[in-house]
Amino acid sequence: MKYIKLSTSFNFGEVVSVIIASVALPFLPETPIQLLVEGLLYDFGQLTLPFDNVDEEYLKEPRKFNINSLKNFMLFMGPVSSLFDIIVFILLLIVFRVKDVATFQTIWFSYSIVSNLLGMHIIRTAKIPFVQSNAHRLVYFSSILLGIVGVIIPFTWLGNLIGLVPIKFEYLPIIIFVPILYCFVAMVAKKVYIKKYREWI
Repeated sequence: MKYIKLSTSFNFGEVVSVIIASVALPFLPETPIQLLVEGLLYDFGQLTLPFDNVDEEYLKEPRKFNINSLKNFMLFMGPVSSLFDIIVFILLLIVFRVKDVATFQTIWFSYSIVSNLLGMHIIRTAKIPFVQSNAHRLVYFSSILLGIVGVIIPFTWLGNLIGLVPIKFEYLPIIIFVPILYCFVAMVAKKVYIKKYREWI
């Protein structure tokens, strides 16, 4: 359920972001190959979820797959991640005035990977992550490793192969601090969701 809800909510949010960006921008925010590589890296991170710790209260009674629960989760949490994608678009276009297409795509590529990997820790538990509920060490390791890979790829031959370019260090705060801000907002959204639907994962 962690994997399914994570995937549907983040993918729905990214689809919404791509649609909005495709209408608002004169270029694609990411090329198809960049989206595929981004998704592959994020999925590698999710492959560690079968090893993850499960909150004790979640195991007190059997769980059934509920399509309405999945729909509610996707429609509620997806737009939260999409909102921060749009914030990144605005920062790049208005604050940093990024006009180079490859630079724009590279920043969003790295931001999306870091944001999704951090967001995974918010969604994996109904509690406060890192404080009330700790993930398995493999989940932590893969998140840190793949987050670093997501930032480094644009500086490698593989990044060049898929159209990414090395970026200036002045753009790193977008890639690092906006995902952290997203996590705090997602925590608030989580509390609202749990209060409204009396469930989480």
